[in-house]
Amino acid sequence: MVGSTILKLDGLSKNFGAFQALQNISLEIFEGEFLTIVGPSGSGKTTLIRLLVGMDEPTEGEIRLRGKRIEGTPANKRPTCMVFQSLALFPHKTVGQNIEFPLKIRREPQDRRQERANELLDLLRLPRDYYHKRIAQCSGGEQQRVALARALAFDPEILFFDEPLSALDYRLRKALEKELKDLHERTGKTFVYITHSLEEAMVMSDRIAIMNAGQFEQIATADQIYAKPVSKFVAEFMGEVNLFDIDGSERSGIAASALHSRENLNLGLVDDEFGTLMVRPEFIRQIDGEGNSDFWVFGKLRAEYLLGSRLHYEFECKDGTTLTVEKLREDRLSCVAGDEVLLGWDVENTHLIRSGG
Repeated sequence: MVGSTILKLDGLSKNFGAFQALQNISLEIFEGEFLTIVGPSGSGKTTLIRLLVGMDEPTEGEIRLRGKRIEGTPANKRPTCMVFQSLALFPHKTVGQNIEFPLKIRREPQDRRQERANELLDLLRLPRDYYHKRIAQCSGGEQQRVALARALAFDPEILFFDEPLSALDYRLRKALEKELKDLHERTGKTFVYITHSLEEAMVMSDRIAIMNAGQFEQIATADQIYAKPVSKFVAEFMGEVNLFDIDGSERSGIAASALHSRENLNLGLVDDEFGTLMVRPEFIRQIDGEGNSDFWVFGKLRAEYLLGSRLHYEFECKDGTTLTVEKLREDRLSCVAGDEVLLGWDVENTHLIRSGG
């Protein structure tokens, strides 16, 4: 259960010379939550996490941990820990020695260190006889688990993750995503995870914070961001999407030349407003006549792609725009490349992004 605010950022900015990497970031992170910060390369994710763990100091703004300012506190004095992409394990040491390293720094006695290492091996579902195994003898997934065990040995209040799964192959990455989510639930710790992978964010997170050009575009649950993005950037970043520019001065608000709609639709725009109508590919269906849905377009099938259990279609509309449709394999559309078909969807499956979003 997510609790009260544990970490609060207020007006956080970071400049590198004339370049502003972060611009007036504000955010509350709640105790026990799994928050993922996601965005494209150059959006400011790594800069932000370096400030949060104490590797850099902000140009402006405050970072408060349980109400106490910590932006000037060095990393080794903070009750937080980071799991790096490179893992930063000691290759010449054993698994047990790696896990015990934070406890050794604290001068814990050997018997207590080994006891805690074995507890963490159990927690990370590694055999206890791995205690004496060399890191170089461990697989990539096992090394990930050792790195997590070492981070938990610090008993941190917050664990930060900087793209720790990005170097792994697809199957292992998907398995560890589920294990990380399970570990979060079993430990009750606060996890703050940085990634460029939308899939990782959606699988693991309680909330997702989407970054763009040094700022947050939207912070919400995966479902909320997917269904109701606040901007075109978020809509496109959260997966395949179809976007139509609309104008309140046009009939039914439709300005896009390829798009047709029922006359009595109220899209929520007044005469001088502009916006973008969004529909996700899975909501579009093949229809047998105009007016059999709230919206419809004519499209010529350009390509069909098999994506495991799903089929991905690309249609070219009469104005040259591309419409994307996705269906389960058992719901395959009845058309082949070159066919022109009528495609439709309903107003309840659309979302209006207002101009400026």
